[in-house]
Amino acid sequence: MATATSTKPSLKALGRQSGPLERWHLLSLDAPTIATLWTWFIASANHIQLPFSSTLSMAITVWMLYAADRLMDSRLLSSDQTLDLDLEARHYFHYRHRSAFLVTIVGAAIVLAALLPHLETEALRLYLILGSLVIGYFIVIHATRSAHRFPKEIAVGIFFAAAVFIPTIARRPDLRLPLLPFALLFAVLCSLNCLFIYTWEHDGFFNGSTPHRITSWAIRNLPTLTVLLTLAGAAVALFDQRASWPIPYAIALSAALLLLLHNHRLAIAPVTLRAAADLALTTPLLLVLFLRQ
Repeated sequence: MATATSTKPSLKALGRQSGPLERWHLLSLDAPTIATLWTWFIASANHIQLPFSSTLSMAITVWMLYAADRLMDSRLLSSDQTLDLDLEARHYFHYRHRSAFLVTIVGAAIVLAALLPHLETEALRLYLILGSLVIGYFIVIHATRSAHRFPKEIAVGIFFAAAVFIPTIARRPDLRLPLLPFALLFAVLCSLNCLFIYTWEHDGFFNGSTPHRITSWAIRNLPTLTVLLTLAGAAVALFDQRASWPIPYAIALSAALLLLLHNHRLAIAPVTLRAAADLALTTPLLLVLFLRQ
């Protein structure tokens, strides 16, 4: 695995990642895939059939947010610049294809606007609340450059988990309290996913910046935290007699896969490793058959 002191490829070398897994990551399709999959999975585990407009709007919104975030991270680059220590292949891929991404974002926004009237009123209300918080987060991170004051990885985990649970609890308000432990476990999983990626990409080098103290503590205890999450998810799945038991089981499996990747990180190429971290969160696909029972 390349360290922060190694020579990184030029801009022209980016985008030549040959595998579909790497392309899935570079095109910002990983996060919307995970968000859509878990949105459907959480609803299905509770015997709720979401309309296509709900899952499609989730996929479009998450893709727009992640693509926009990566474009903003790379906005100060010049075409002849080599890779900076704080940026990764996904940022430079977005910079290289920024015109295509901007046009696609505009088109996606138009499609999303057409889908919004088909969403439930309660879901829209909850998304507006969450959206205002996300916008505030974007402003703080990108406008004030105060990322060091906030545990970014924790914030992303909370926002991501809230987004995927909203369609279910909007249709079944009675599930808000019963699903809260699952939502917290999933938020921890998403945060661990971000923390593992942060650790792999920095590899001990922070280019003069100091991560948030919560982030630093979590990085020092990543294996322990991941084992605890795996055990917690498995315990809840074993002892919870409700129909939604596949949710914590999928969380436990994903946590175990993240730890497995971490233990073999030096043998995996950086971009592939980054993509594999999100692939580890596709464990609901392994439990589809149980949803039919």
